Amino acid sequence: MSDLIDSDGTRLPIKIDSTSNGEFIPRPLDHHSQVANSLAHDWASDNAKRRGQSRRAFLMSTCGVASTLTAFNHAHAALDKTGGFYDVPKEAALDAELAQATLESDDFIFDIQSHHLGPLEAWTEDSARYASRRGFRFMPHGKCDYALPDAQIGHLNCYTSEAFIKEIFMDSDTDIAVLTFTPTTEEKMPLTHSEAAATRETLNALNDGGRRLLLHGRIIPNLPGDLDRMSEVHEQWGIAAWKTYTQFSPNNDTGWWLDEEYGNKLAENARQIGVNVICVHKGLPLPSMGKENLEYGLCRDVGPAARQNPDMSYIVYHSGFDPDKKEGAFERGNPISGIDSLIESVLDSEIGLQGNVYAELGSTWRYLLRDPDEAAHAIGKLLKYVGEDRVVWGTDSIWYGSPQDQIQAFRTFQISQAFQEEYGYPEITPAIRAKVFGLNAAVPYGLDSDEIKSRAKVDSIGQLKQAYLEQPDPSFMTYGPKTRREFFDLMKLTGGL
Repeated sequence: MSDLIDSDGTRLPIKIDSTSNGEFIPRPLDHHSQVANSLAHDWASDNAKRRGQSRRAFLMSTCGVASTLTAFNHAHAALDKTGGFYDVPKEAALDAELAQATLESDDFIFDIQSHHLGPLEAWTEDSARYASRRGFRFMPHGKCDYALPDAQIGHLNCYTSEAFIKEIFMDSDTDIAVLTFTPTTEEKMPLTHSEAAATRETLNALNDGGRRLLLHGRIIPNLPGDLDRMSEVHEQWGIAAWKTYTQFSPNNDTGWWLDEEYGNKLAENARQIGVNVICVHKGLPLPSMGKENLEYGLCRDVGPAARQNPDMSYIVYHSGFDPDKKEGAFERGNPISGIDSLIESVLDSEIGLQGNVYAELGSTWRYLLRDPDEAAHAIGKLLKYVGEDRVVWGTDSIWYGSPQDQIQAFRTFQISQAFQEEYGYPEITPAIRAKVFGLNAAVPYGLDSDEIKSRAKVDSIGQLKQAYLEQPDPSFMTYGPKTRREFFDLMKLTGGL
């Protein structure tokens, strides 16, 4: 077994830390999360000894994951955080068969929010991105220069397509993903459409004619020329959906609404082109924006736009989540921000549980892993008010490293009986998990989940993964900024990711 990346087993397989996706300022961990991490480390050492394994070998096993999650349960319960929990028997920390039965499944997993940066050569001294490379060097946890130890840009190996393929397709159960974009002008894109397409072609070639990766088309209607480029973007890159940001403007001084001029033109163009899926960033207030346009991150326009355009599917990225708003029960008429603003908009417009609005979990679920009460409220009210058929899976990886920990956490997360009874939240059943993991998003994207899943088991990627899993070497690393300083250095040097 290779111990190249973390030979001493210093990293937990479920990564609870302050990492941001680069779109919001990192928040330090609360006391209960620090206690949970500390206890998980203690239990890992004890259980590794009891199983006669090194810490690294133990933490790479499903027993190691079970040990971590049950330690989190114990720590949270001791601090009266019992609204949600990981439904993992404590015995699974020592019983490999029980751990596998609990943590493994054959669900179709469709990650509709993933990222990477351009190739290393795009960041060399002769490139326009050269200065920006230092924005990632400020992240001491983002050390991937073991591959190129003497190269000035070796640390950027963390963010390349090669790292993306390893973290998402080798080290996680993801079957198919969407590669998406950040809110920048065309010339500042840290990943261009052509670079994204190159990754897609690499992966899809390994799928033996099928698909493992889809692309978004980055369109921001209030950027000059973007609306006019939609047909070109579609024809040239074969995109599967549109990605947009209502908070964004060239001067960071305003925004736009989905149900007004710019949003209507976006929907009209999408309809004419025949790509009727609009993925819109909501929530996660972008700190590069001015105060005047932060309101455009709220979801009040989502319901009206969906009602005006019933043939469009609106996928609300991050579900409108705001890390500064503590998640609790939804109260009608009091949706200051966050997920509640999405729920209120959907209810006011009478979209319904089978409507054309979807709530995506990228960064949201990952952030909520910190607090089981907030996680239970957020997931519970999305299932209750948006609908179990309209909550969709996304992870915002590669910023958070491999999404496998997010998958394993959601695979076992349960809303407490007390919260179910008090707030009317549903139990998270295997059928609901399967819908969220991929079956729901397959509908607007027009995918045959059974066909993709069966191909994934036998295609070249699947064969490579089986060989890799003979000697796996997961990083258990996160790559986004972890502190305010790292975040603002990144913002300054990249022109505002």
